[in-house]
Amino acid sequence: MAVRSAGASRAELIADAALGLLAERGMRGLTHRAVDSAAGLPPGSTSNVARTRLALLEAAVRRLAEREARVLGVEELPDPRAGVDSLVEGMAQAVHRSLTGHRELLLARYELALEATRRPELRVFFDAAGRQFRDLLTGLLTALGSTEPERHALSLIAWVDGLMFSCAAGSYHADVPSVDDVRTGLREVLDGMLRDGRAG
Repeated sequence: MAVRSAGASRAELIADAALGLLAERGMRGLTHRAVDSAAGLPPGSTSNVARTRLALLEAAVRRLAEREARVLGVEELPDPRAGVDSLVEGMAQAVHRSLTGHRELLLARYELALEATRRPELRVFFDAAGRQFRDLLTGLLTALGSTEPERHALSLIAWVDGLMFSCAAGSYHADVPSVDDVRTGLREVLDGMLRDGRAG
């Protein structure tokens, strides 16, 4: 269940186990004892790292942000000077990779997002974790000629999030689109957004 990366610290093992439990059993299945067992660690290990449930949830959010950044290739998003085609290709590959190889991270994120609506303290951590990608995307859209980059970033993220939810947990969970379909959809969305901001 836990993703054991080479050289992972005990705190990372615990956070990975927590994410695995959230994906498999939901919020009710996340306990300190269950995390100890899933991580293959001695009883009490999770409590030593994250004494309260809130601390455990915060650790899970931080680890989720780290792992999703790698899956989505946040550090590898294209230079906007390469144009819209480059952004479409990079995002299509990232979204498809997330849907086909990292569904458990999506499920864990949905569990944490819902819990954040009930825990203001967790909301702060959850929103901060998502801000990096939102701000990066806003900057890319600005460089590509968007006349309203913040609004367009919201629309693009909403489209991507909606697609991923539908295919990971919604009515399309058994019918994941091909990377070509994702690419086509992203191209349609971005062309509509950027039409007025591009020369010619």
